[in-house]
Amino acid sequence: MGSGKITKIIEISRIYSKFAPVLYTTMDLFTSEKSLNTRLSISREQGNSLGLVPTMGALHKGHLSLVEQALRENKTVVVSIFVNPTQFNNPQDLVQYPQQLATDIALLRTISEDLLVFTPTTQEMYPEGLNTKTYSFNGLDRRWEGSDRPGHFMGVGTIVEKLFTLVRPSRAYFGQKDFQQLAIIRALVRLKSLPITIVGCPIIREPHGLAMSSRNERLKPQEREEASVIYEALQKAVNDATAKKPIGDITQAAVKKIQAVEGAAVFYFEFVNTHTLEPIKTLTNPKNTRIITAVDFKGVRLLDNIGL
Repeated sequence: MGSGKITKIIEISRIYSKFAPVLYTTMDLFTSEKSLNTRLSISREQGNSLGLVPTMGALHKGHLSLVEQALRENKTVVVSIFVNPTQFNNPQDLVQYPQQLATDIALLRTISEDLLVFTPTTQEMYPEGLNTKTYSFNGLDRRWEGSDRPGHFMGVGTIVEKLFTLVRPSRAYFGQKDFQQLAIIRALVRLKSLPITIVGCPIIREPHGLAMSSRNERLKPQEREEASVIYEALQKAVNDATAKKPIGDITQAAVKKIQAVEGAAVFYFEFVNTHTLEPIKTLTNPKNTRIITAVDFKGVRLLDNIGL
């Protein structure tokens, strides 16, 4: 589906959301594990491949690209919409997270009416309270986002394992924008020996380059355009690395470029090993290198990354 068509779909979905009660009656919507499992048992009996797209709602083109790929590769696709409280170390961040279920449902319906949409309550997913499991991710969870947001990846691991256990998908789809999260989920699958293929999907960007994120909803249109400096800095870093400039000089210049924009503060801008996410000081294997960054942009935490 072309970018222009998706943009039009998002616009009309906001209008459709007024008629959410009508729309809900034409799409398989589940709010309990029991009801979803009953429906999934039919798919399993038929031998259908199952795809899962976990989301926290506030859907955008990036989410739609995951859903579309899942539909191409699976007979049955489940889209979960659940704002997971245990992965927010900052309570205010949870309060401010955009929630627009009616619009999300309307938007998904324009993609396919055959989707199974799971919208559980917090009580449904955490019947015994907001407790998280403890995982050993071999250090993946202790740096970058894990360092700045203590407990974040334990919350991510807990909810994703719950969804994997419930749905038992053949494949699960995640965007590469949250690159560290993608690495954590792959580590979770290995740790639990789960027979699930994790599919990392390309970052979808706004016309000016900003990586699409539900958090972008908190920025004004002009601020989104200004935030494109993050992608510009990543692109320049790739070019500088190709020109064999020292990594230290590259990252220093990138941070300076981003922070030249009013309201931007860089948490980190680093070259890392694609698999371990350990920092790289000397570029020896470009194909195994990722540049990752997190920026506080006018009070909104924005993540982005790029390969070499």
